Amino acid sequence: MTKAFITGVAGTALSKDEQAFIQAERPWGFILFKRNIETPAQLVSLVEELREVADAPDAPVLIDQEGGRVQRLSPPHWPVYPAGAVFSRLYDLDSALGLKAARLSARLIADDLGKLGVSVDCLPLADVPVVGADAVIGDRAYGTEPVKVSAIARAVTDGLEEGGILPVLKHIPGHGRATADTHFRLPTVDTDKIELERTDFAAFRPLSDLPMAMTAHVVFSAFDPAQPATTSATMIERVIRGVIGFQGLLMSDDVSMNALAGSVAERTRAIVAAGCDMVLHCNGKLDEMRDVALNTPLLSGMAKRRAGAALASRRPPKPFDRNKARTELNELIEQAGTAGA
Repeated sequence: MTKAFITGVAGTALSKDEQAFIQAERPWGFILFKRNIETPAQLVSLVEELREVADAPDAPVLIDQEGGRVQRLSPPHWPVYPAGAVFSRLYDLDSALGLKAARLSARLIADDLGKLGVSVDCLPLADVPVVGADAVIGDRAYGTEPVKVSAIARAVTDGLEEGGILPVLKHIPGHGRATADTHFRLPTVDTDKIELERTDFAAFRPLSDLPMAMTAHVVFSAFDPAQPATTSATMIERVIRGVIGFQGLLMSDDVSMNALAGSVAERTRAIVAAGCDMVLHCNGKLDEMRDVALNTPLLSGMAKRRAGAALASRRPPKPFDRNKARTELNELIEQAGTAGA
């Protein structure tokens, strides 16, 4: 039986202890970081090893491959991709060009991932930054207007799905107003409900049909002054499932981030109790992985149905001319650079 968590691992191949852990605890999926990556051949081998040890040939393998500052696959083996702000500048120049560039970039990323056996990209973002917010989102965002953000996010989604890669919408219900980096501390957003629904939540609503989403470790005091969205039953039920209408698989952001209070075990229990379907643990520390596994239930009920539906939504990649797509994207990026000069 599979447990409702996704785990990272420490290095470029599994240790004996990690193999034993995966065999015993049966995580639903895995997530990769730069520490896991050396060469394409090595990464293919690691992905195959993860699924073989888990005895799960279809186990989802995730990565954060956005482009810009957040790109786990990088030169010399993989190209650099543009940050979200590039698509935003192009969109302002010509909306069709911005959407085309976003789709092309995501389709090229999907091609990279598919060759490695990676099946899920933690993308797109629908965060809407405001003046004064922490730079952790910054140029990763697709703009500051909800309509533009959701349109570009949809184009990114289309590119990933055309390449046979599942998207994860983040960071629901919005990280754009956060005044702190949640890797280090917990931010509180004091904006009123009406404004949040008009801006932050509005960018996510048109994307509510996506198969998976990742929560924000952010407190929205107008709804729940004590708990961040990740551990707030109120935020998950009333806002994420209600106002936004997202009904897919909901995973936490990384349970090891310092925005969350308590031990890893306590955080894990709080995430599950709040209504997240899946706990995400990223740092590859085996003692923490064990705490997460110990406090995570077997995947069952609605969470299991959502997980199954997410995986079933994946389609084979469509025919694709990589060289043509790369040339077109480079031309569009050049236009964006000219527009931003």
